[in-house]
Amino acid sequence: METIGIRELKENLSRYMKRVKAGERIIITDRKKEIAVIMPLEKEDKEEKIFQLIRRGIARWSGGKPTGMPSRIASRGKSVSDAVIEDRR
Repeated sequence: METIGIRELKENLSRYMKRVKAGERIIITDRKKEIAVIMPLEKEDKEEKIFQLIRRGIARWSGGKPTGMPSRIASRGKSVSDAVIEDRR
C-alpha cells in the first residue's frame, strides 16, 4: 500500500482513483499521521452480506420462515388469479 498526503491526493485525485479502481489500497496521511485508507468496494451478492451479518452476531436465522409476522388475511370469493383469468376471456 502506498502512503500519500492530503495535498498530493487533492492534486492528483483522478490518478489515485484509477489506481484504487484497479484494486490498489492507498493510505492517506495528514502531517505524517495516517488518517484514512482508500480502497475499492468489493461487490458482494445479497446472500453473502446476510451471512456476514449472521457471522458477526448482528442477525440470527434458525433456518425457517420468519416468525412474528401477521397471519394471512382470509378472503372470500374468487382468488386474484381466477379473476384475472376470467377478465382475459
